[in-house]
Amino acid sequence: MAPSATSPPQTLDPTIVALRKTLTSENEPLARRFRALFSLKHLACQFSLPAIRAIAAGFTSPSALLKHELAYCLGQTRNLAASPFLRAVLEDKDEDSMCRHEAAEALGALGDVGSLDVLRQLRDSEDEVEVIRETCEIAVARIEWESSSERKAEKLRQSDFASIDPAPPMEQCESIDNLEKTLLDTKLPLFLRYRAMFGLRDLASPPDLPTAVPAVHALAKGLADPSALFRHEIAFVFGQLSHPASIPALTKVLGDLEEASMVRHEAAEALGSLGEEDGVEDILKRFLDDKEQVVRESVVVALDMAEFEKGGEVEYALIPEATV
Repeated sequence: MAPSATSPPQTLDPTIVALRKTLTSENEPLARRFRALFSLKHLACQFSLPAIRAIAAGFTSPSALLKHELAYCLGQTRNLAASPFLRAVLEDKDEDSMCRHEAAEALGALGDVGSLDVLRQLRDSEDEVEVIRETCEIAVARIEWESSSERKAEKLRQSDFASIDPAPPMEQCESIDNLEKTLLDTKLPLFLRYRAMFGLRDLASPPDLPTAVPAVHALAKGLADPSALFRHEIAFVFGQLSHPASIPALTKVLGDLEEASMVRHEAAEALGSLGEEDGVEDILKRFLDDKEQVVRESVVVALDMAEFEKGGEVEYALIPEATV
């Protein structure tokens, strides 16, 4: 059983109290709640247990978009205190599959050996939905890789990105053509294909690298993959890169009403990270009344991100009034 996150926070820190109140209030605008979440993530990454509990308290929300982002943030904390909350979400069959997927991925990001049994069980369950099976496959592979001899032998260069990724980037000695072949080979394990994905990402940063545009174009081919999980991760990577060359592919994904909502939502948020580019806000505004709630909400957050990008703010976060 997961520890209670809904009980009052065991802290007098006014910042965390104020941020938790904003995050968990259904009366607050969603964009403001997201900013509160990223502020709490910053504190949680400094090993603040009250901040972890404050983030987990948000799992009572009806918003699948918010809950999936909560799980992602908990996975980035490097703190196993987040694991019980994540396992509770993953094992809840009544929870939205997008949230459960993100919880499984977060357990992999934490390297939680204690979650291997449940991850393997769900990976191998014929009754489980595909996105959960696939995510658990990657999470198990990542946790096992962390303690493998292969990991010790590899010399991975420092990435430009501070995120803990579902799979480590492939070594940079690989060419774009070879990485693309691995990325698109559906016969290979997903973990290996994800490694190629993040290898291509790193070849596209910084954006003025001669390899950047070819790497973005190679990644875009992954948006035709049969796996919705895989396509959503490509869109997430484009959000990390914020490279203008990805705008046509992201616009096409967002505009495809037959595409899975978890992929379209990620495309919307990726476009939000490109808010300084001409026409991006107009593209997003066309989907404010989309039939899918998670897409509508993602567009709201993406437009707020676009305003942030144009405004030159240092960090996409919320400074609680209680601390001013």
